[in-house]
Amino acid sequence: MNRRSVCAVCFFILFFVFGPCFLSAQGTQADYERAFGLREKLSSLVLNMPERPFWIDKTNRFWYRKSVKGGSAFYLVDAKALKKEQAFDHEKLAASLSKLLEEEVEPLKLPFRFITFIEEEKSLEFEIGEWKYTCDLTTYEVKKAGPAQRRWRPRDFTMWERGPAPRAASEEAKVSPDGTMEAFIKNYNVYIRTKDNKEESALSFDGSEGNYYTYGSIAWSPDSKKIAAYRLRRGYHRVIHYIESSPDGQLQPKHHTMEYAKPGDALDVEQPVLFLVDGKKQIPIDNALFPNPYSISDPVWREDSRAFTFEYNQRGHQVYRVIEIDGATGKARAVISEEAKTFFDYSGKNFRHDIDDGKEVIWMSERDGWNHLYLYDGETGTVKNQITKGEWVVRRVHKVDEEARQIYFQASGMNEGQDPYFTHAFRIAFDGSGLTPLTRGNFSHSVSFSPDTAYYVDTWSRVDVPPVMELRRTSDQKVLMQVEKADIRELISAGWRAPEVFVAKGRDNKTDIWGIINRPMDFNPDKKYPVVEYIYAGPQGSFVPKTFSPCNRMQPLAEMGFIVVQMDGMGTSNRSKAFHDVCWKDLGDAGFPDRILWHKAAAAKYPSYDISRVGIYGSSAGGQNALGGLLFHPEFYKAGVSSCGCHDNRMDKMWWNELWMGWPLGPEYGASSNVDNAYRLQGKLLLIVGELDTNVDPSSTMQVVDALIKADKTFDLLVIPGGGHGMGGAYGERKMYDFFVQHLQGITPPNWNKIEKEK
Repeated sequence: MNRRSVCAVCFFILFFVFGPCFLSAQGTQADYERAFGLREKLSSLVLNMPERPFWIDKTNRFWYRKSVKGGSAFYLVDAKALKKEQAFDHEKLAASLSKLLEEEVEPLKLPFRFITFIEEEKSLEFEIGEWKYTCDLTTYEVKKAGPAQRRWRPRDFTMWERGPAPRAASEEAKVSPDGTMEAFIKNYNVYIRTKDNKEESALSFDGSEGNYYTYGSIAWSPDSKKIAAYRLRRGYHRVIHYIESSPDGQLQPKHHTMEYAKPGDALDVEQPVLFLVDGKKQIPIDNALFPNPYSISDPVWREDSRAFTFEYNQRGHQVYRVIEIDGATGKARAVISEEAKTFFDYSGKNFRHDIDDGKEVIWMSERDGWNHLYLYDGETGTVKNQITKGEWVVRRVHKVDEEARQIYFQASGMNEGQDPYFTHAFRIAFDGSGLTPLTRGNFSHSVSFSPDTAYYVDTWSRVDVPPVMELRRTSDQKVLMQVEKADIRELISAGWRAPEVFVAKGRDNKTDIWGIINRPMDFNPDKKYPVVEYIYAGPQGSFVPKTFSPCNRMQPLAEMGFIVVQMDGMGTSNRSKAFHDVCWKDLGDAGFPDRILWHKAAAAKYPSYDISRVGIYGSSAGGQNALGGLLFHPEFYKAGVSSCGCHDNRMDKMWWNELWMGWPLGPEYGASSNVDNAYRLQGKLLLIVGELDTNVDPSSTMQVVDALIKADKTFDLLVIPGGGHGMGGAYGERKMYDFFVQHLQGITPPNWNKIEKEK
């Protein structure tokens, strides 16, 4: 065979074996443009997609916003009259706003998403940027009404302040309920004075600069005869430092500081104290039931002034108590004492409702292995009965109807054969009888009750089923009106592909692990696709989407020629307590044994799922997880993008890390640390961090960088000047795409520098 014949044979072999890959090459500039424009394009193709409903004051009327051709519109529904109409004249409001702002405002692209009806629904209130505005719905005159309500912003350097600084005196005073007396702080102590002639007296004498009474804790009893207050012994107030390298408006860098408590830091300790006003008597309170507080809630008096209560969260979060202090003797007793072997999830599974001035208490607990509600005798501190029971979880309490002795709540996992994360609404009696489902169907439901609970709005969907919003009557669950049904015909015509729900067994070979698979819109089942996992394994929740979205956060990356997946492994929330406890003192686990089995099951079912090329990315706790995948499972994960990760749980915020990793700090922290384990890196890594991240100390990422350099590892680093907590904005997202295109597809990304010059 001559050289020409050999070349011809080689060409045909290459074409028939690899031809499909050549014909659908990825990583071009057009691919990037399509991916980055996908969310806006697909979202505009869904009509009548409703957002959350908002009931107006104590009425049976609610408003909501929905997608329409060309933008969005606000609607108003009268549940009693069964009438739906636009909430206001969008054209008139846009015209008035355009005049005031001196710029064109389109009626269906109003620059706000939330409204508040005021003045008996005669006017609207809304916020644009830093300002609040009002609109008279008769004249449509729009006026600036003052500063917008303060919101957290990326450069807000007061996020984690703990406790007030000591003050020798305070000009502020709290007036007694009967209006005759005032309580205030003077020389670090509690004083009272008559409101008329200002005659003052000291109630305490043990306050000092290092152990002082706080104005915010002062609480008068309803009968004006007693005061509860806290004496605070100040702990260590850690300050972290930021250098803003490239500030707007000046050449030189800026220095910022922020208080930020980290695991192991000494905390402020508050000691409740009781004062009897008539005799000016201070009564000490024994702290045996609350000796080591992480936090103590503000004192709340019983309506008859017999006692006050507070909630005690013990350092380490394994003991949580409702404490009642006798208003005459200062004697403390535990109304409820929750003592967990691992952790009490006070951040996500804590509900308390006092009935009849504390004679009964509804309490949430995982003590039987599942998150449920219990009815307590508030006077004896004993459980009268368990209200909800079974291998499912209460997710939220909507309302407690004391008169009817019923509870409206949201739960998941109750309906056999359904995704255990789908939420449904129920009603149940205090004694556990009369469990009534208020939502039905194999969907995830979000409900919103009218103030009088006579009606509720039920919005249901799945990742593959667009949302339907219904108005129902609570008494018999009858559908009174189909408020909206999203129209996705244009979306389907455009080639939209719904995520696939996929289930596989976890590490115990019996627990189902639920996730979704996102494929490109031009998916070819005969082609092999590299796989990228989006991960966030924070134990505070579960994170796989359960409701409809025209374009979830993973779909744009999938359009670059990847299969992108997400699953909730063991250690995340909203399943059994045992499922959740996997994270205890081991955030490095991150459910990886379950995740890898899930991947293998998907690859066994789908030949297109290339399990030899698996990448991983995530932000925040997901940033810790993404790097952890590379460090602890290098045989499986080949490339990872880790953004603003809490890479060492000793470097991150106290509450989140001590809750899952325990206190006092032990060797478990080092075992889960990406810093201590950086030497294990084998795969390709891109680290992203914003220099002004006020959620996770940016030094956490830089300590990983330091450890990688000392271990002589190769990696990429992107620092975003002025950047906060996130993936680095559009630039960071593009860098992530470049990274996976290069290291999982083996394609050189476009030369963006040259492209910019050509533009």
